[in-house]
Amino acid sequence: MEKKERYTFEELKEVIAELRSEHGCPWDRAQTHESMKKCLQDECDEVLQAIENKDMDNLCEELGDILFQVMLHSQIAEEGGDFTVEDVISMLCRKMIRRHPHVFGSGKDGASEESKASWDEIKNMEKEARRKGIKL
Repeated sequence: MEKKERYTFEELKEVIAELRSEHGCPWDRAQTHESMKKCLQDECDEVLQAIENKDMDNLCEELGDILFQVMLHSQIAEEGGDFTVEDVISMLCRKMIRRHPHVFGSGKDGASEESKASWDEIKNMEKEARRKGIKL
């Protein structure tokens, strides 16, 4: 892949797949969900530090590192037949739409306090559904 100024999401997926391929990076190929737990925690801490320091350049870089974690976990899951990054995106969109009826529903004029209460109620319903094995 050629080096360029801006890349697309599809190109990011290609980069991650290449890193995990048989001729990719030995470190990336060796990773598992378990082995990456500490890396993910460290990257989250670095994002928080960038926010604390109000360092937008560093925040951009550190968010990229979090995205790398998401992409690598998704690639590992795809290789195992579990889910894809597109599944992650779809699940996130469904969740955000479901949890924001004041934005995406028919009553788009919900007040802030009502929105928070609705969010909490919906989140609790989701937890209960997961507990019962119901896929949302």
